[in-house]
Amino acid sequence: MDFLFLDWLGTPLWFWVAFVAIVLTLTAFDLGVLHKEDRAMGVRESLVLSVFYIGIAMLFGLWVWYARGADLGMKYYTGFFIEKALSIDNVFVISLIFSFFAIPREYQYRALLWGILAVIVLRGLMIAAGAALVEQFYWTLYLFAAFLIVTGLRMLWVSDHDPDIGNNRAVQWLSRHMRVSRELHGRHFLVKEQDARTGKMVLAATPLLLALIVINVADLIFAVDSVPAIFAITTDTFIVYTSNIMAILGLRALYFALAAMIHRFHYLKYALALVLVFIGSKIFIGDFLTESGKVPPVISLGVTFALILGGVVWSLWKTRGEAAHPAP
Repeated sequence: MDFLFLDWLGTPLWFWVAFVAIVLTLTAFDLGVLHKEDRAMGVRESLVLSVFYIGIAMLFGLWVWYARGADLGMKYYTGFFIEKALSIDNVFVISLIFSFFAIPREYQYRALLWGILAVIVLRGLMIAAGAALVEQFYWTLYLFAAFLIVTGLRMLWVSDHDPDIGNNRAVQWLSRHMRVSRELHGRHFLVKEQDARTGKMVLAATPLLLALIVINVADLIFAVDSVPAIFAITTDTFIVYTSNIMAILGLRALYFALAAMIHRFHYLKYALALVLVFIGSKIFIGDFLTESGKVPPVISLGVTFALILGGVVWSLWKTRGEAAHPAP
């Protein structure tokens, strides 16, 4: 078993094995026990399950803190809080996608679960590519930092607009290049149906599969912001990946609690913008203006947590009394 102590991407292999085991266990428990049958998830169940996933992520952070030191422990928590807050924007877009494809609530959780599994792989590929770039060309970290600053400033000054799902290029491409069933067909992603021209049975994608694909395309777009943000905190591949995935794992549960009240978090956008500007700026501040060459992790964690908490509290205060919108 000595191979488990071999170094892989800067971290002993057994750390990676343990993390993958945790993710697979949670996913199997979720899919095979909690949601063995398709049903709509209520807000109360969603909140309880969200607290459970956040608790697992916090405990995992304590393990990182104990096993790899306080410095990486604080960086893990900083990355987790940033990704968790950024994922709230995902909820709004996901709700629009489900509405566009008319996906009933009882099948949404299934699509989200398989979407999360795809995200685990896609984020891994993006993070591996980013880590290789930073290791070979450190100056790319400055590009990440500049991109975060520009993105944050644009979020502060550019007005919001609802994504046009119908004119989305991914939706249009899929509609042209895939045989798509007009009916939902329940929980199935692919079905066999009779071709109107030939009379033969052919394989067709259902609206549920299209929704799943578009959700993953949307996540890749969101990852363009979130992955550089965590690389600006640390270049440790294990911390970047685990903080990212731990935040995403509970998104499917959190979705059902937030989808009906996403309008209550309108002002969180500005807090996230400030977080991105801060995280990007600290790369330049650390490398050029401090003797140690970095901003202390405790400051990064404190500022990030304070900005996000402030954005949540201010949003809830400013929108108090507003009725919840019906979830799709």
